[in-house]
Amino acid sequence: NKIIIAMGLTFVLITGEIDLSLGSVEALSGSIVAICLVNFQMPIYLAILCGIVSGLLCGLISGALRSYTGMPSFVATLAMDSVARGLALILTGGSAVFGFPEAYKVIGGGSFLSIGIPIYIFGAIAIVMHIMLKYTRFGINIYATGGNTEAAALSGINVKQIKIAVHMIAGFLASLGGIIMVSRLNSGQANICEDDVMDAIAGVVIGGTSLNGGVGSIKGTIIGMAITASIRNGLNILGITTYWQQVFIGILIIGAVRIDQVSKGRFGEK
Repeated sequence: NKIIIAMGLTFVLITGEIDLSLGSVEALSGSIVAICLVNFQMPIYLAILCGIVSGLLCGLISGALRSYTGMPSFVATLAMDSVARGLALILTGGSAVFGFPEAYKVIGGGSFLSIGIPIYIFGAIAIVMHIMLKYTRFGINIYATGGNTEAAALSGINVKQIKIAVHMIAGFLASLGGIIMVSRLNSGQANICEDDVMDAIAGVVIGGTSLNGGVGSIKGTIIGMAITASIRNGLNILGITTYWQQVFIGILIIGAVRIDQVSKGRFGEK
């Protein structure tokens, strides 16, 4: 699920923005699906739709705050992070929600031809996101917006709509990540996915996406996330606690960003 939200974050970062709320949006969407399935006995497809709508709505609000109020994206999404996590806690009462239909458990735990269903979902999303980013006018507009916002606006690109759209894409993918995670855990919990955003940022930046916008790719993000996951696994094998792992991930992000700055000649930029 981390790599899925990382792909959405890639779109956001290429436009020169940031979204810090995706982990909480993931938890909120998963909690909504769990409550719809267990408390309201909704059909699986309808419960999933509710979860996806919540992710899209969170992305829409974050993007609109950035585009129409001039609020920095890190402020808007940090606020959304708090709102989404709080709503997840309110909806679940701070407790795990479980008792899903067997069919729903297949999403996160099932397999086909000895390959897990989440792998198929990831593969489909990666292909669609890659094509969208590299071979469509929308993708070109995303790069143009991140490369030079003023020039993009002067060329006729609706920069505000582009930024709202990428936040909604990120929210949509975060909701899918939440749906998969809840199915895998067989319970809806408001405190899941708390570290996902930091790992996603690390993977996306390591994969070559610039925090200054205009540069990045889905292929690079996949490679970056694989590197991040390998580092996590290595630290686990060495017996390093999760607390120290967070320290290493933070240092990793600093190093990746600094390399990006140096590669672009921003040695002493303030």
